[in-house]
Amino acid sequence: LLITGAASGIGRAPALRAAEMGVAVSIWDIQADGLATTAAELANAGARVHSWVADVGDQAAVDAGIASATAAIGPIGLLHNNAGPPSSVPMEFDAAIVASIGSVRRVTDAWAAAGPGADAAMVVTASVAGNLIGTESNWYSASKAALMGYVRHLAAHRSGEFRSNAVAPGMTDTPRLAGFAASETGQRILQRVPLHRMATPDDIALTTLFLLSPAAAY
Repeated sequence: LLITGAASGIGRAPALRAAEMGVAVSIWDIQADGLATTAAELANAGARVHSWVADVGDQAAVDAGIASATAAIGPIGLLHNNAGPPSSVPMEFDAAIVASIGSVRRVTDAWAAAGPGADAAMVVTASVAGNLIGTESNWYSASKAALMGYVRHLAAHRSGEFRSNAVAPGMTDTPRLAGFAASETGQRILQRVPLHRMATPDDIALTTLFLLSPAAAY
């Protein structure tokens, strides 16, 4: 299983859960320190782990990472495209769209070209911001909606190579949203959530791993 953006939050949780299930994991992130911490946790738990510090916007880094991961843990049949810029980062619209969607396409194509084998599956981390009313960040809402369109395209047109799904989290208790639930806006949003709480990274991880598993084969 290859997971991008695995240094913390929604990327870190499925890595830990997958390792508990005996799955070898390749974890990628641009944040070297956080990635090293996650890798150490996985190794201490007895997992087979490969880590790769890279910007998934860099084609050469992605290609090298796929080669390195395959050499370390064998053919990679599962991919969790989780990396992407947070909505809180001010970005120019066109550049942000390229960074958000282009990186997912880049990793997906490189992974697929490496031959993930039978029963291959890929999951993208999208967002409710792309399905419903989005955040104040116009590029974030637009890019998450576009990711869902890309996943639907893959599901329809590349189903012979791999299965494609997406998860669309709402407010999730990660470092990116530290303190937000206590704000006036956060409290207002939570009132619309049936459970009146934020999701945990584990909530998203278990759904992601289900979609990657044979249990979600159809």
